[in-house]
Amino acid sequence: MASLEVDVHSNLKSLLNEIPRKSSEVIADEKKFVVGTYARTSVVLASGKGCKVYDVDGQEYLDLTSGIAVNALGHGDPDWVRAVTEQANVLTHVSNIYYSIPQVELAKRLVACSFADRVFFSNSGTEANEAAIKFSRKFQRYSHPDEKQPPMKFIAFTNCFHGRTMGALALTSKENYRSPFEPVMPGVTFLEYGNIQAATEIIQSGEIAAVFVEPIQGEGGIHSATKEFLLSLRTACDNAGSLLIFDEVQCGLGRSGYLWAHEAYGVYPDIMTLAKPLAGGLPIGAVLVTEKVARAINFGDHGSTFAGGPLVCSGAIAVLDKISSPGFLASVSEKGQYFKELLVKNLGGNSHVKEVRGSGLIIGIELDVSASPLVDACQQSGLLILTAGKGNVVRIVPPLIISTQEIDQAVEILIDRIPVLDQASTN
Repeated sequence: MASLEVDVHSNLKSLLNEIPRKSSEVIADEKKFVVGTYARTSVVLASGKGCKVYDVDGQEYLDLTSGIAVNALGHGDPDWVRAVTEQANVLTHVSNIYYSIPQVELAKRLVACSFADRVFFSNSGTEANEAAIKFSRKFQRYSHPDEKQPPMKFIAFTNCFHGRTMGALALTSKENYRSPFEPVMPGVTFLEYGNIQAATEIIQSGEIAAVFVEPIQGEGGIHSATKEFLLSLRTACDNAGSLLIFDEVQCGLGRSGYLWAHEAYGVYPDIMTLAKPLAGGLPIGAVLVTEKVARAINFGDHGSTFAGGPLVCSGAIAVLDKISSPGFLASVSEKGQYFKELLVKNLGGNSHVKEVRGSGLIIGIELDVSASPLVDACQQSGLLILTAGKGNVVRIVPPLIISTQEIDQAVEILIDRIPVLDQASTN
């Protein structure tokens, strides 16, 4: 046994010594060995703590991307690390053939703090939306047992993003995402986000299984719904027997300053999909449903080998317990308001800035030019930010634990680097 341990450690050490340490070497290896689906930024990140990340060359960055709105508690949160480490020492994976305590406990917590009665776990946001598609169609067949053609169509909206699997892709508005893979799932109508009349008319046709909508659109450019719009969807769906589905994969779990973004409107769905921040960086998705939807789902209707495993759910419990605290949510609202006011005060007068918008710590700066030059310039100054919309929106989704001092630092860098847009617009 001792000899085996020596061999294992020796082989591991040898392997680690072979791993390239320079950014250029890692990037060259990625281009050689990884399928080229990502237009990556030329940064090789090696570690992180709180709201800071560090590349292999030792450069420090203030991270306002949080892994695309995933690392809500920042990097290396001690409570999350403890929960994951302790669970890894006990039980990591068992499949859904068996019960496991962390999965049931996480489901109980999600039900207790939401509109829902039941939870289905998946591994990602797109998988959660794929499950919601299936659940919607099964619900309609269950509700119309004597009809050969129950409602099977869907409504989605301009600027929406629901994922990249074939069903979720069919619900995603950007045509360039869909066109290389057509034919995608038929039966989806895209309407203008916020158009009450158009949505109501189509829902009343009686052919709509479900309406998919993001209360706050992230990938689409940080657009917030109005209460009137969501309420009209709720009323029309109730009258027609359609399901209302809120995709809160990016805007949910505290990012808006509310635990769930739809709580700000007082309008509640039949189904809600979650993912990004839920397990603190581990892969998870969740579909929250009411009892009327759950009744339509039978054994074998859907499933997943990995979803809801003990390790991931233990991490998610640590995240949910911390974020769902009223004091934590209040701090997100306060910091979000402070951040927006600071951006409006210091950038609002710039000729390229059209609008600063958002809620809590999901903020967008819409520009009249591409945001990429500003993103690149900020990266060179140690600030990581994202684009959204048509590439003309700066998307700011920092860890929810960001401090006011770090917000000040971020705004100072943005002020310093925003002149690059003048050169970009001239070119």
